[in-house]
Amino acid sequence: MKKIQMVDLQGQYAKIKDVVDPSIEEVMNSAAFINGPKVHQFQKNLEDYLDVKHVIPCANGTDALQIAMMGLGLEPSDEVITADFTFAATVEVIALLHLTPVLVDVDPITFNIDLDAIKKAITSKTKAIVPVHLFGLAANMDEIMDLANAHDLFVIEDNAQGIGANYKHRDGSKTKTGVIGHVASTSFFPSKNLGCYGDGGAIFTNDDNLAHTIRGIVNHGMYERYHHDVVGVNSRLDSIQAAVLDAKLPHLDDYNNARRNAARKYNDAFKNHPNITFPSGLTECNGICDTCDCHVFHQYTLNLTGVDRDGLVAHLQANNIPCGVYYPIPLHRQKAYLDERYNEADFTVTNKLVKSVISLPMHTELDDEQILFITTTVLDFINNQ
Repeated sequence: MKKIQMVDLQGQYAKIKDVVDPSIEEVMNSAAFINGPKVHQFQKNLEDYLDVKHVIPCANGTDALQIAMMGLGLEPSDEVITADFTFAATVEVIALLHLTPVLVDVDPITFNIDLDAIKKAITSKTKAIVPVHLFGLAANMDEIMDLANAHDLFVIEDNAQGIGANYKHRDGSKTKTGVIGHVASTSFFPSKNLGCYGDGGAIFTNDDNLAHTIRGIVNHGMYERYHHDVVGVNSRLDSIQAAVLDAKLPHLDDYNNARRNAARKYNDAFKNHPNITFPSGLTECNGICDTCDCHVFHQYTLNLTGVDRDGLVAHLQANNIPCGVYYPIPLHRQKAYLDERYNEADFTVTNKLVKSVISLPMHTELDDEQILFITTTVLDFINNQ
């Protein structure tokens, strides 16, 4: 059996090496390292893939989220609601812009932001909601947009983990995550479903005026060289990373299908176990079927009951199986984001999840032998603890 990795980027690269290497060499030979033709080519191809009017590439996913908020003109003390159970970048940029983060609990089944918690958190100071498509599962965007429209709020999708996922609307139509809200951000960190070989990110929007503002922000606030019309930052996707991403983009649906297939095999191994709840998706297919594409499984995360989670982590590591705990500390308990407004009673789901979740290896190169070894090792521990 080949070595089990949390993410097998080497194996993935080997399959596209004959496309990636010439693309990188083309950039090297042209010396168009910043804002070169490869960046514009990737931008256009991603716009076509997502069916969105504007993709604005930038340096990383955190910048993308910050720039999206800057483009909306949010002002200090404006309140922004987001999920307590997610990576810190989501709340980090809110704080950096001197906005007021309002953290709320998540749904116990999907792990995505809880709609009732959003409703309770809305005040006269609320200006935006940031749903996170956590672990690759589309959040309930119809309901979130209804709330936003009713209260005249912006919706900023954090699509760092969900690129390629489809959201199924009430009417049965489907839209890619990241193009439903007013603006969205994504990350191209190497381990993402669409990852480059360094840092990278992008902002998506169908709003022409917002796109124009954001294009200035990413380039020092300039639309014309040395004319700074808005306050900006220096955040650009370099041409080498764009070349890698453009080589990978045609494979994204296949990559996501490979992740779904691996998730289906994990689920088959764990089904009906009283101590294991595996990831869910849409109600009618639980996110795992031949036609369901609402979940792209950036992570495959189990929710355990009556299991020594930390003991399981140690057991897996002892058997050379990598795993992850995303996330071990709620954002509302992080030193940087402590706030006397928060009440522990409002975070019952998050406070449980941080003690009970574990993510297993998930990537495009997982094979049946590896999955069998991983699932057998998990079950051996749980059944004999």
